[in-house]
Amino acid sequence: MQEGREMATATKTEGNRNRLGLEKSPYLLQHASNPVDWYPWGVEAFTKAQAENKPIFLSVGYSTCHWCHVMERESFENAEIGQLMNDSFVCVKVDREERPDVDRMYMTFVQATSGHGGWPMSVFLTPDLKPIVGGTYFPPDDRYFGQPGFKTILNRVASMWSSKKDKLNQQGSVILDVLMQGTVVKSTSARLPDDETVTKCVAMLTSSYDSSLGGFNTEPKFPQPVKLNFLFRIYAREASTAKGKDALDMCLHTLSMMSKGGIHDHIGQGFHRYSTDKLWHVPHFEKMLYDQSQLAVSYSDAYQISRLDEFATVVRDILLYVTRDLSHKSGGFFSAEDADSLPNSDGAVKKKEGAFCVWTDEEVRGPLATPVDGTAGTTYADVFVKHYNVHAEGNVSPHQDPHEELKGKNVLLVRGSVEDTAAAFQLDAGQAERILQQCRETLLKERRKRPPPHLDDKMITSWNGLMISGFARAGQALSDATYIQRAIQAAEFVKRHLYRPESGVLLRSCYHEDGTVTQIASPIEGFVDDYAFLVRGLLDLYESCYDERWLQWAETLQLKQDDVFWDVEGGAYFTNKEDADILLRIKDDQDGAEPSSNSVAVSNLLRLATFLDKSEFSSRAVKILEVFSDRLQKIPVALPEMLCGLMMLKDTCKMIVIVGEKDQEDTQKLLLTVHSNFIPNKVLILHNGKKDSFLAERLRILQTMPQVEGRATAYVCQHNSCSLPVTDPQELNDLLNC
Repeated sequence: MQEGREMATATKTEGNRNRLGLEKSPYLLQHASNPVDWYPWGVEAFTKAQAENKPIFLSVGYSTCHWCHVMERESFENAEIGQLMNDSFVCVKVDREERPDVDRMYMTFVQATSGHGGWPMSVFLTPDLKPIVGGTYFPPDDRYFGQPGFKTILNRVASMWSSKKDKLNQQGSVILDVLMQGTVVKSTSARLPDDETVTKCVAMLTSSYDSSLGGFNTEPKFPQPVKLNFLFRIYAREASTAKGKDALDMCLHTLSMMSKGGIHDHIGQGFHRYSTDKLWHVPHFEKMLYDQSQLAVSYSDAYQISRLDEFATVVRDILLYVTRDLSHKSGGFFSAEDADSLPNSDGAVKKKEGAFCVWTDEEVRGPLATPVDGTAGTTYADVFVKHYNVHAEGNVSPHQDPHEELKGKNVLLVRGSVEDTAAAFQLDAGQAERILQQCRETLLKERRKRPPPHLDDKMITSWNGLMISGFARAGQALSDATYIQRAIQAAEFVKRHLYRPESGVLLRSCYHEDGTVTQIASPIEGFVDDYAFLVRGLLDLYESCYDERWLQWAETLQLKQDDVFWDVEGGAYFTNKEDADILLRIKDDQDGAEPSSNSVAVSNLLRLATFLDKSEFSSRAVKILEVFSDRLQKIPVALPEMLCGLMMLKDTCKMIVIVGEKDQEDTQKLLLTVHSNFIPNKVLILHNGKKDSFLAERLRILQTMPQVEGRATAYVCQHNSCSLPVTDPQELNDLLNC
């Protein structure tokens, strides 16, 4: 973690703090010194609203949200507006990353009534938590095209509540009833989606694909790893067909263009949230852990399939960033870095988006004035400026910079190749790459002199689960034991700090304070994505390190997930447990920036069913697919990750058993052969021949799989039959690819 980090826990003074000063969430702490009498979500706020018969103003956001910062500066730090809020409302502030259940419930309302959503989310509620009116960002006054500002809205809602509270209460009840009916998702038939659903999804992605620049749709462009996961699996399924090859081309081209674009931090590593343009050039500069984790897997898959070093380089780049900047010393992963930071100037008080990451031509040329040996006056700066498209006047279009925060600045962007840059200066490619590498290292040192962006040091179970997968899968694809060890360290962290073994319950989050891991007075219990994403991470971890304790814990967590979140009547998983203060129980039905928990659960259940010979798990996976069958057939592109599970079910898992001692050379060669292949529906088991191991007792077929002539031996099983044993890595490779 970088020194001098701005953390919410250290940026507020102790004087004039509201109740949020007692919280641990960086987002809530950012608002602890507002003149608003904020309450955290909870009984104290609800009791006050009911006792005083006041409506609730609910504000939901997160600490790295740009427009959340804007609304705080304009409205929540304004004493006049703060007084209006305090006089007429009970004001509640929620970190959406801590409480996704609250966020989903009221975002459903905002999207249904306004047609769009986003953060900050601003919703007015009755004292019994029913929504009345809502929106997202509101300017402080009536400045935009005659639209009412926040002060006007506060006064209007307060006036309506004073004169028409019975009507508003009744309106809230009607709205809630409509939302309840609209969010019911249950099976309407006992039929699974057919292969036409998969074909339709491919067609929808193909039609939205940008064949020139990669990615899907025009602008803004998001990474969307869930779509890449799906297309990689189409390739694995149909590698010899035009459809399969096209699917692979879409993935590899998109990942290549992203890695060259400004969405990729060429100096500090990792990826920004999304690109505001179709060129992948000017990003929204925040960095999220869930993006790094999923992209690490996508680039690992790309390398496994293509064996192109450019993809392996990006994997290492992402994991370097996470290890350096998003890691707690005890093993957990922090949540995010902000887009905004103070510009590198004395006395600056206003943060600007991207200030930490962008460069003037002079800022680049100054530290890179070293001459290139053997040339007539060429400097390192000349090579760097050419390669990364740095212009004296800046390289950001005014269209992409409406607030002129990036005027005269450059967002680094690669248009050609290292070979092109080398040719421009009559260098060989190796020399050019060494120069560029040294330039990047020099500029990283320069950048560290700047005020860094805020770090959200909250550690969320679900995102840690995704990152465990990222490190484990990278360790497999790149044969790098250090990545696997980092995944183990993270899993141990989660088990130590975010799990209650006596009840089997996961916690949603823990916090970093003064170098130690801490917790709030009433810890928030985990949601379904915490279980689903962590189970996936543990399964990937087992297939990397072969320690059965992670498989055992995955089963324990899956059973707890089933017990707490499964809809016994309608099937599939609710996002949250039963809670009197959460008026809607919703089933996540969209693969977006993060995959849907139901989508991930399908694959988890099928893998566990194969690992443990437990048919009830596969039956549950089938039920989920039946529940979402209508949605999958109508809009398959909404759930590409779930379609990965559907393909796994239809094709069945490929169980690969290596019988041997883990540290023996012949065993390692067979394992390396497995990991050198992209096999998305594999279940990999390392069995040392002991009959009393966890897996041997659960999966009896292992006891019928001996070594051949005392050598490490592989068996490949699919469609209820197993291959003859093989001991030669090439024979295993042939089996895996037949």
